[in-house]
Amino acid sequence: MSAVTQSVRTPRAAGGLGQSVRDSLVIARRNLIRMTRIPEMILFGLVQPIMFVVLFTYVFGGSIIIPGADPGNLKQEYREFLMAGIFAQTVTFATAGAGAGIADDMAKGLIDRFRSLPMARGAVLTGRTLADAVQTALTLVVLAGVALIIGWRTHENIGKVLAGFALLLLLGYAFSWIGALIGLSVRTPEAATSGGLIWLFPLTFISNAFVPVNGMPKFLQYVAEWNPFSATVQAVRELFGNTIEGRQVSVTGAWPMEHAVWASLIWSALIIVVFRTLAVRKYRSASA
Repeated sequence: MSAVTQSVRTPRAAGGLGQSVRDSLVIARRNLIRMTRIPEMILFGLVQPIMFVVLFTYVFGGSIIIPGADPGNLKQEYREFLMAGIFAQTVTFATAGAGAGIADDMAKGLIDRFRSLPMARGAVLTGRTLADAVQTALTLVVLAGVALIIGWRTHENIGKVLAGFALLLLLGYAFSWIGALIGLSVRTPEAATSGGLIWLFPLTFISNAFVPVNGMPKFLQYVAEWNPFSATVQAVRELFGNTIEGRQVSVTGAWPMEHAVWASLIWSALIIVVFRTLAVRKYRSASA
């Protein structure tokens, strides 16, 4: 009797990759509809990166000198140096939103309702991260428009530029799985937001995103150049044509800086594999 009761309470999904994909898309659609009904979520997500662009460009831009930059064109050189870092920071900061959203669903009991349906176990998390990726893509489009207005330009063909944005979205998707794990590990959305940001600030600032690495202490140079975030920033600069000709790529000889595109792909794939596995396992144990 207990076995029968258990099977009624928790229906099993039909199984298979096709079922998992369909279930994930249904959850992603649900989250996208929810975002459209709460437009302030998207609006507030745009305000912070735009503020960073304006502040770094007009407040700090005149004080930061990029090695090898044209002395007569320092501000423009810094704009082009900066934007890859702002783009990368924007996609990674979406981690906090992903974690808060999942924590909110857990607190409201929505995850328990999903459990009562015959759907793939990992679909809830995959759908959520896919929806976050769509929101991140929209944010990047708006941010790129703002960057163009303040004078940022690319100097490569459209294929390479699109490849650069694809790397950014891949990094954002990878980090959303970190957010999913955090959201499943805390009790409230507020804790998920704090937990999603507290480690992101040192990750993004101890990097090549906003200032040249050569001005950092030696041990921080190694940390910055082996930082997964830095690999994507450098790769995007190369694909956008925002590098300075003749400028040394790495001050420590770090492999990720000298092969930035490959390093970005490897780091993002590794993060997805590790944190998706941990998040799905946490989801199953939390809902057992």
